[in-house]
Amino acid sequence: MREDNREVYEFYEAGAEIGRLERGLGKVEGERTKELLSKFLPKGPLRICDVGGGSGYYSDWLAGQGHRVTLIDLAPSAVEYARIHRTYPYEAMVGDARKLSMVETESMDAVLLMGPLYHLIEEEERLSVLKEARRILKPGGMLIAAGISKFSSSTWAVSVYGKDNEFLEDKVYFEMLRKEILKNQHIRPKEYPNFLTNAYFHTPEGMEQELRKGGFSPSGTYAVEGCIWFCPTLQEKWEIPESRERLLELVRMTEQERSLLGISPHFLVRAKKTI
Repeated sequence: MREDNREVYEFYEAGAEIGRLERGLGKVEGERTKELLSKFLPKGPLRICDVGGGSGYYSDWLAGQGHRVTLIDLAPSAVEYARIHRTYPYEAMVGDARKLSMVETESMDAVLLMGPLYHLIEEEERLSVLKEARRILKPGGMLIAAGISKFSSSTWAVSVYGKDNEFLEDKVYFEMLRKEILKNQHIRPKEYPNFLTNAYFHTPEGMEQELRKGGFSPSGTYAVEGCIWFCPTLQEKWEIPESRERLLELVRMTEQERSLLGISPHFLVRAKKTI
């Protein structure tokens, strides 16, 4: 296993994803992603493969919607957690997104790639993931891929989240930003062991281009957290139903605004398998 891939494995094997979407800004990501999945996916039951599905947050929810879900993740501890904590029946197994030999060809109506495309730094490896996703999808099947904006760490540093830290004054942090912006590569500094492990940060246009190269036809790119994530009182407003709905409506109105997409930490691209 390559050293950068080993870091990704160890990061998730240590439980980094468990509970992340149920606290802090992760609540916005989780809520918005489910909202977008509901918009994208036709009513089921569909056969869905959640590749890189972690501890099962989306798999369990999708199974609760009546879909037949198969979760595949690289980290055995995440898969075991998913199995133990699932509240609806779905299959969970250990596997590598680059080689889904356990999944039959043209057996899935939809494939989710909620992490693999930003945790493989080399384009060749990302294209191998897309090749496998294409193989297991039925003709005309849907792919939903998540990307992290290459501007996410920069906007974080100058936002309310960085107010108690001098990120921009730190040469180590700034060099991390330089690689992200100029090379799309997020290389976690040893001085920041709690940061996201090594990753490839896309632009929306770059993700769409990559999907086309992998044999897919993008049909829409959507902001996840959108322009609300740096609201100074986000946590407080999120707990008030009326305020939360206004925040969500603001994101909905701007979710496909091209001039704003890069400011969202995460975005989703919907695409179809080309014939």
